[in-house]
Amino acid sequence: MDVHALGWIALGAIILIMITIDIVGHVRTPHEPTMKEAAWWSAAYIAMAVVFGGIVRAVWGSVYSQEYFAGYITEKALSVDNLFVFVIMISSFRVPRKYQQEVLLAGIIIALVLRLVFILAGAALIDNFSWIFYIFGAWLLWTAIAQAREGVEEPGDHSEEYEPSGFVRFISRVVPITDGFVGGKLVHRHAGRTMITPMMLCIIAIGTADVMFAVDSIPAIYSLTSEPYLVFAANAFSLLGLRQLYFLIDGLLDRLVYLHYGLAAILGFIGLKLVNHALHTNEVFFINGGKEVHLVPEPSIGVSLGFIVVTILITVIASIVKSRADRRRAETAA
Repeated sequence: MDVHALGWIALGAIILIMITIDIVGHVRTPHEPTMKEAAWWSAAYIAMAVVFGGIVRAVWGSVYSQEYFAGYITEKALSVDNLFVFVIMISSFRVPRKYQQEVLLAGIIIALVLRLVFILAGAALIDNFSWIFYIFGAWLLWTAIAQAREGVEEPGDHSEEYEPSGFVRFISRVVPITDGFVGGKLVHRHAGRTMITPMMLCIIAIGTADVMFAVDSIPAIYSLTSEPYLVFAANAFSLLGLRQLYFLIDGLLDRLVYLHYGLAAILGFIGLKLVNHALHTNEVFFINGGKEVHLVPEPSIGVSLGFIVVTILITVIASIVKSRADRRRAETAA
C-alpha cells in the first residue's frame, strides 16, 4: 500500500477537525450530554469511519478497505472494555458529570498520541523482525485466557476500586494538589502556590491507562493489516468516538455479561492467526530448521472480518437475553 504524504496529512487534518468540533461543540460549554445527543454523535462518528473506509476502497482498493474495516470493528469492540476502566476511574476521582466530557476528550487525545508511538514502533519491529509475530500471538492468547477467566469470576471476586498507576502516584507526591475540583481548571494558583487539580490527575490517569489496552489492541490489529496508515486510522476513529459511546452505554455496561467471553474469542482467534502467520513466514532457526511451516492455510481478511462481526453479534444478543432472564427471575423472587 503506497500512501503519499498527502494521505497522512489528510488523515491528520480529519482527526484535528474532529477534535476541534468536539472542543468547540461540546467541551467548551460544560454540560451533561443527553442520551439522544450521545446517540446522534456516536452515529456521526461511526458514519465518518465508514466514509473513510469508502475513501480507502476508492483510492487503494477493496482489499485494503476490508483490512481497515476489520481493524476498526476489532478496535471498537476492544474499546468497550476500556469503558469499564474509564467508568471506575471517573467515579473514583468523583469528576462532576458536566466535566466528564472534557476529561474523556483530553485523556483520549493523550491516548491517541501514545498509540501512534506504539503503532510506529510495531511497524518497525514487523519490518525488521518477522519473529515478533510469535510474541504478539502468544501475548494475545494469554490475554484471551485472562479475559475468559475474568468472565467466570463472580461479582465479588475482584475489587472495582480504581488503583492509580505508579506515574499518577508519583505526580501526586511531587506536585501540590487542590483539595477538590476548581471548576473546569487543570491548574489553580492560590496564595502564591501553583497546584494541579484532581481533573488533571484523572486526565493523566485515563491517557496513560490506555497504554495497557494498546499493548493488546495494537498487536491484534497488526494481524489484520500490516499497514501503519490503516492501523492508525482504525485506532483514531474508534478512540475519538469513545467519548460519546461512554455516555451512550454508561448505564448498559453491566448488561453485557458475556463481553469478556466475546473479547476472549476475538483475541484468541487473532492470536492463533498471528502464530499461524509467523509459521508461514518462519525464520527462527530452532523451528523447522528456520524453514516455513504450512500446517493450516491463513484465513482471508473476509473470513477474519466475518468471525469478528459474528462473535460481536452473538455476544451482544446472548448478553441481552441473559440480562432479561436474570431481571425476570429477580422480579419473580421479589
